[in-house]
Amino acid sequence: MALPKAKEDALQTRLAALPALSGRGWLQAARTEALARLIAMGLPARRDEYWRYTDPASLNAPDAPLAHRFDASDEAAPFDGMDRLKIVFVDGVFDPAASDDLTLSGVTIERLSQAGSKDIHWAQGLYGVLEARGQTPVARPFAALNSAHATDGVLIHVTGRAVKPVSLIYVHESETSDAILHHCVKLEAGASLTLLENGPAAARFSNVLEADIADGAQFHHIRIQGRDHERRAVTHIFARLGERSEMRTFTLTANGRLTRNEAVVELTGAESRAHLAGATVGDGEFHHDDTVFVTHAAEACESRQVFKKVLMNGATGVFQGKILVKAGAQKTDGYQISQSLLLDEDSQFLAKPELEIYADDVKCSHGSTSGAIDETALFYLQSRGVPRRTAQALLVLAFLAEAIQEIADEAIAEDIRARLERWLARHGTKG
Repeated sequence: MALPKAKEDALQTRLAALPALSGRGWLQAARTEALARLIAMGLPARRDEYWRYTDPASLNAPDAPLAHRFDASDEAAPFDGMDRLKIVFVDGVFDPAASDDLTLSGVTIERLSQAGSKDIHWAQGLYGVLEARGQTPVARPFAALNSAHATDGVLIHVTGRAVKPVSLIYVHESETSDAILHHCVKLEAGASLTLLENGPAAARFSNVLEADIADGAQFHHIRIQGRDHERRAVTHIFARLGERSEMRTFTLTANGRLTRNEAVVELTGAESRAHLAGATVGDGEFHHDDTVFVTHAAEACESRQVFKKVLMNGATGVFQGKILVKAGAQKTDGYQISQSLLLDEDSQFLAKPELEIYADDVKCSHGSTSGAIDETALFYLQSRGVPRRTAQALLVLAFLAEAIQEIADEAIAEDIRARLERWLARHGTKG
């Protein structure tokens, strides 16, 4: 079926502004297939069901809107002090001088721009594959655009237990940068890896992560999205889990004009577990959208979605989360909670939780709430001598605690709590 003219025109304008990518080998074939998917679906519009709450205009625009760099020198960079392998991208361009040697026991790491020219590579069975699977039943045009036009990324093949995390660091320098990165992670049976991501990346950032987690493997992913006030980002995580495997992903988002984080997870092996969590704090002209789709396709699997947002001064938060339990996926345990704390009457939270179940022996629940700080609890703390502003910060941190508890590494969890405390101290609350 032909696209509506408005969508076709928007797509052609967007594609015309992208640099032509020369290439050969397996990557060029994957890009061609992704471009065909994109052309068939077009770019999103506000009338599309899963874009009703988020205006994609600035993501559809041919050029990245101007975004000034933000000085974050008042606090240490995320994950500082950790023993990790650092890979640095500046406005989407690999920085070899700032990066570590890409050698790690039990792990093979290559750059997409270099490995993509080979005729045969393990990533050809993963790059764009999970993204393509994730296009049904909901179209995800920006993921297809990313697969077709990503300029670089990392390909991580994990065959053992990684002795330290791999850390992807995204630096924003140009106020008009438009970065597109695509990462693939393949964990073999019994392997384990922690992947860290942090930084504002660019004025506009498109990022896709595809993770194939084999039987008994463990993949932990922690992301801190940068403090730049004017940045825009659209990210996707596509994951497939084998038998008795585990995935945990947590994202902290503070500031940003527009952020859309999508996650599409398939539990295809029995007794696998996927935990997805996020903590968001936004002030003023801030729009944050978490869109999550978890599919249970095997028996005795567990999934958790825990998303908390704290919004003030007219900020907007969105959560669209779905649990799909396929026929035969008996003994499913699916949990979903999305909550917002509105610190004034100008902010808003828009939620669309969904369950779709085709098995009868399941335990699934979802809940979504929005409200203000508990005045009774606030009064109690103040009556014990706690200043109002400090009391509000304590209650906000208590509200976010359930999401932060999903982080397995307590040192990282404590660092994130400290960052949230500092954010609250800088922004304050209405009293």
